[in-house]
Amino acid sequence: MNHALTDAIAARNSANFFNAEHTLEDANIFSLIAWATRAPTAFNLQNWRFIAVRSADGKRRLRELAWNQPKVTDAAVTFIMVGVLPQASWMAERLQPSVATGLMPAGMVPAWESAASQLYSGSPQTQRDEAIRSATFGASTLMLAGQAQGLSASPMTGFDPAGVAQAFGLRQDEVPVMLVAMGLARAGNWPQKPRRPVSDVLELA
Repeated sequence: MNHALTDAIAARNSANFFNAEHTLEDANIFSLIAWATRAPTAFNLQNWRFIAVRSADGKRRLRELAWNQPKVTDAAVTFIMVGVLPQASWMAERLQPSVATGLMPAGMVPAWESAASQLYSGSPQTQRDEAIRSATFGASTLMLAGQAQGLSASPMTGFDPAGVAQAFGLRQDEVPVMLVAMGLARAGNWPQKPRRPVSDVLELA
C-alpha cells in the first residue's frame, strides 16, 4: 500500500520560519494550484481563486495587512485563498467538460442547476458559507501538495480581510478566506503538535 498521502499528513506542520532566499518558479506555482483544484466543491462549481503573491512589492503590501508577520515576506510565495459566492447560472459551463467526456449525462445538468438555484438564491449566508468551504478545501489540498513536494506551509487567518480585498482587487462576490505562506522551512519550527485523542472528538451514531 502506498502511504505517501498519510505520511504527508503525519509530517505536516504549520511553519513560522522560512528560508527567505528560496524562490519558486512560476511552473512550480502552477503545478501546486493544479493539485489544489482537485479538491471537492459543491456541484463541482469550483468557486475559488488563488492569488500567488510572490513579488517583493506584493509581499510587502500583504505583510502590512497581515499584522506585519515576517513569514509573509520570507516564504517563497503567500497564497490568498479566495472563495467566490456560487451562482447556479455557472452550472452549464462548469459541468460541460464532464458532459463532453461522457462522465455525466447532459440531461442531469438542468437538475443540478435547479438544485443549486434553490440552495443559493436569496440566501447570502449559504453562498458565503459555500465560498469559505470551497477555499478551505482548496487550501488544505494545496498544503498537502506542497508537503509532498518538500515544501512547508502556514495557514493564516491573521490579516485584514477588507484591506486585502481592496489592495488585491477582489470583486464584491469574492471572499479572502485565508492566507497560505509556502516555501522551504528553516530551523526553529515546531513539529506537528499533539492532537486530542480520537475518543474525545469522535461519536459513533
